[in-house]
Order: sequence, then structure tokens, then C-alpha cells
Amino acid sequence: MDPISNMLISIKNAQAVGHLTVSVPFSNLKYEIAKILGKEGFIEKVEKKGRGVKKSLEITLKYDGKVPAISDLKRISKPGQRIYLPYKKIKKVRRGLGIAITSTSKGLMTDKEARKQKLGGEVICEIW
Repeated sequence: MDPISNMLISIKNAQAVGHLTVSVPFSNLKYEIAKILGKEGFIEKVEKKGRGVKKSLEITLKYDGKVPAISDLKRISKPGQRIYLPYKKIKKVRRGLGIAITSTSKGLMTDKEARKQKLGGEVICEIW
């Protein structure tokens, strides 16, 4: 299975039933994605928990009253079909209301940052 998809779906499912936190297995890529989600205001915070093989990410979810901050998400680049785009073809998500997380040569960043720095790369997911 795809670990990034599993993380994103775990967040979506936890918000659908109203959980405050969700725990997912740790990886550096998932940690960077979670930090971007926190910086953009889609989650409250992310923490590393445990040591060695038992490492995990504890993600504190964000709500506006009882409405989740993340209304939906979509995995774009999958293990079987990678999607790479030059910066000119990276479009705004939901007319600027959402973000696309892009893996560039200078690390993970949002679609807005990638266009500003004129960097293309692999479009990992869209969140709105």
C-alpha cells in the first residue's frame, strides 16, 4: 500500500468521526507533509512520538466548531503513476482555497511557493 495515502485517509476518516488526534507510523516525508498542513492551517500540530521502530506521528486535528478544517483531499501522484509538472502548469486548487503539496528539488512546498520560486516537481496531493 501507499503510506502517504494511508496517512491522508487516516486524517480524513478521523475528522469524519470527530476525533481530536490521529496517530500514523513515522516517516520523514509524512512528517514534512504534516508540517506543511500545520503551517497552512489544516491541522493544529504534529508531534513525533516513540523511538526506533515504534516511532509515530501524533497529529492534532483542527475544527471550526464541529466542522473539520479539511473538507476533502485527493492523492495526485501515486506509486504506479507519478505526476510531474513544470511550475507554469501547477494550477491553483479550488481557486486558491486549497493547496497542492509539491515535491521539488528544494524540498516539499505548497503550489504557491513552487510557482513563486519557479520550481516544478512531483505533485503529491491536493487538500482543500
